[in-house]
Amino acid sequence: MRYKNEPAYSHGSTEKTAVLLINLGTPEAPTVKAVKPYLREFLSDPRVVEIPRLLWWMILNGIILNIRPKKSAAKYASIWLPEGSPLKVHTERQSLLLQDYLREKIAGTGLVVDYAMRYGNPSIPAVLARLKAQNCQRILLLPLYPQYASSATATALDAVFAELQQMRNIPAVRSIKHFHDDAAYIKASAQNIRDYWTLHGRPDKLVMSFHGVPRYTLDKGDPYHCECLKSGRLIAEELGLSKEQYIVSFQSRFGKAEWIKPYTTATLKELGKQRTRRVDIVCPGFVSDCLETLEEIAQEGREDFQHTGGGEYHYIPCLNERPDWIHALGGLVLENLHGWLHQAEPAQLEQSRLRALATGAKV
Repeated sequence: MRYKNEPAYSHGSTEKTAVLLINLGTPEAPTVKAVKPYLREFLSDPRVVEIPRLLWWMILNGIILNIRPKKSAAKYASIWLPEGSPLKVHTERQSLLLQDYLREKIAGTGLVVDYAMRYGNPSIPAVLARLKAQNCQRILLLPLYPQYASSATATALDAVFAELQQMRNIPAVRSIKHFHDDAAYIKASAQNIRDYWTLHGRPDKLVMSFHGVPRYTLDKGDPYHCECLKSGRLIAEELGLSKEQYIVSFQSRFGKAEWIKPYTTATLKELGKQRTRRVDIVCPGFVSDCLETLEEIAQEGREDFQHTGGGEYHYIPCLNERPDWIHALGGLVLENLHGWLHQAEPAQLEQSRLRALATGAKV
């Protein structure tokens, strides 16, 4: 293997620690031209679609990529912000707020916070190169998925490890697998709902919609379904809800295979048929608003519910830049950085540099 070139190194340089937030990704623009390569990269991932590669290649390139980009581009256009994709905007803001929070808590440690996308930009290889250039010798990986899924968390880590395989001098790496039952995440999620109810009143039914995955992933040992149910239960308990006052459901079904149930679409239609006076819906599996929350749930979900006879429909936004969520994220990071925040004193670094020069080093 031909390894990538290492950045220039000077003895006595301060080694830094980095926190890398990783999210799903987004096209560069709400256009067919931008959406098509994004979908190709996303849907070509064997973690995302687990069917024989040759068969899927023919379906993807012969059918899906000729039809879906136009539909997806229109959906992205309906939720696009002046600053760009909501997912990218919120993720970038979260990384900046987290950096400010951590630097206030642990000043003088040379901590770097950055973010990358599994698909699209900023890409994981590009951001890892940027961290390497800053002499980040320790990296904490934090996929922004509260509940672990092979098709989300695992593929994000896959991409990092694949890039590390191309480095001669790899950094020390830690990863956070999930935080579905983290107390601060649960409290922030519940308070987000509580704050909304303070302003808008309470519903007859709260729906907590999580991203769906094929049923076979559960049968083969993926813990995602169980972790979603636990998050939903803990949030409901924090809110003091009875089992009759909330429903956990799963959205974004794709293809003809059975996915984990109940489906959000079917749930909303049934609540509409029951003439439910008001439904509120929230997506605790997403920490940033994105296409799946702003278009699929806030827009399509409303139509599903009200078209079948439902009354008021309220979408509760994701955690986004809430201070309690940033603090929860900071606590999660600090809990996983033990032993990594020590920084050598300037005098120690200078002694190290001088010893290196004495043994023949040039810089």
